[in-house]
Amino acid sequence: MRSISLLILACLLYGCSTPEYVPKPWGYNRIDLPKPEYQTLAEKHPYSFEHSKYSHIRPDSASIAEPHWIYIIYPKFKANVQLTYKSVKKDPKFFADFVDDSHKLLSKHFTKATAVEDIKIKTPSGKTAVVFELEGEVPSQFQFYVSDSTQHFLRGALYFRTALKNDSLAPVIDYIKKDVIHLLNTVKWDYEK
Repeated sequence: MRSISLLILACLLYGCSTPEYVPKPWGYNRIDLPKPEYQTLAEKHPYSFEHSKYSHIRPDSASIAEPHWIYIIYPKFKANVQLTYKSVKKDPKFFADFVDDSHKLLSKHFTKATAVEDIKIKTPSGKTAVVFELEGEVPSQFQFYVSDSTQHFLRGALYFRTALKNDSLAPVIDYIKKDVIHLLNTVKWDYEK
């Protein structure tokens, strides 16, 4: 009888212990992405393209900004695509310098990038664009340039105005990348309008 009482007491004591708290892993907020819809750039520039209807255009107001530098702002995603434009002026050295500058700006992200992939794209209108995809906790996950190599050079970079980790932004990054590819596929220079 005594052994049964001790067994019951041991079960009660063991059964009444507080369970250990095990934290749940962090989750990410659900991001609802709208169906892509596009509109033609309304502002007058030496270039035109189609951009997302969920974005708006703002001129670059930085002190170093040049004419025709703009931002494509995605307010819902706290993101923007910065576009810088340069006139090549039919000078091959200017073109080479602009390509070199693009690579220098890209290289500033190499310290935090875990991978960089550059892809050449041929657009439906025959233009060649170069796209750079960066992985890791970099400030700009996607950069690009498109040019006719004689008159126009347009460079862009995607930035987020948020401190979230890039893996939580992955769906938005992919969504905006598709918008940028659409932009590249629809870019026209002033002599093509």
